[in-house]
Amino acid sequence: MTTATAPTADAVRTGQITLGTALSDAATITRRYLTHILRQPRLLIFSTIQPVMFVLLFVYVFGGALLNSPAIQQYGSYKDFLLPGIFVQTVAFGATQTAIALAEDLNKGVIDRFRSLPMARSAVLVGRTVADLVRGFAVVVIMTVVGLIIGFRPQALGLLGAIAIVVAFGFAMSWIYAVVGLSAPNSETAQAASFVVTFPLVFASAVFIPPTTMPDWLRVFAEHNPITHVAEASRALATGIGDVTGPLLWSLAWIAGLLLVFVPLAVNRYRKMS
Repeated sequence: MTTATAPTADAVRTGQITLGTALSDAATITRRYLTHILRQPRLLIFSTIQPVMFVLLFVYVFGGALLNSPAIQQYGSYKDFLLPGIFVQTVAFGATQTAIALAEDLNKGVIDRFRSLPMARSAVLVGRTVADLVRGFAVVVIMTVVGLIIGFRPQALGLLGAIAIVVAFGFAMSWIYAVVGLSAPNSETAQAASFVVTFPLVFASAVFIPPTTMPDWLRVFAEHNPITHVAEASRALATGIGDVTGPLLWSLAWIAGLLLVFVPLAVNRYRKMS
């Protein structure tokens, strides 16, 4: 008596995977994940509730005291300082869904079924991260509307640039969590591990307050934190206040660096999975 095993992708692949085929495969997987997200509107709602609560808390509870900081006074309103930072916080925490979803698909055998198909190995990972990019963009747009309602007054063209750099950073972060999701034994562990990575990066940054107000030991970390660079770039783009060149170049460097490191790591991890 023999035991049947699912064929691997290499076994069923009958032809060379071209760039066009890989893009087509990735588009198919992206549609699958987006359809899944649309069928779970509560996920989008809950992804929005947390940053909205942070905005309301910091603007209406702490905003008056924080506006005494000279670094914030130049913006005229704490709302204009805070909202671009909240955009970064939103995509950073939202990117953790990549880890949770991939770990869940692994446990359900969905990844095994994908691996048995003659598709590009990168398709599942690209599809997942692009779907999360689209979801992150939607949440940032919702947050922009909330900000406008409470008095956020950005420059129109600069706001588009701010959203673009924030969403691109969220996409790069998703690849970190792709590695986490493929390495975690279950979705609960993936969620916990992702939180451990994200929490210090977000709260020890320039999202809520300028790093100059922090203790020296923490300020050094915050000033070199990628989330600080992206928050400062998006803030300068959206408001037209402060230096944009330095933070923007640092942000682009971080985005490129994260993609160069974690895309190959994630694809290699996916390839070596049994």
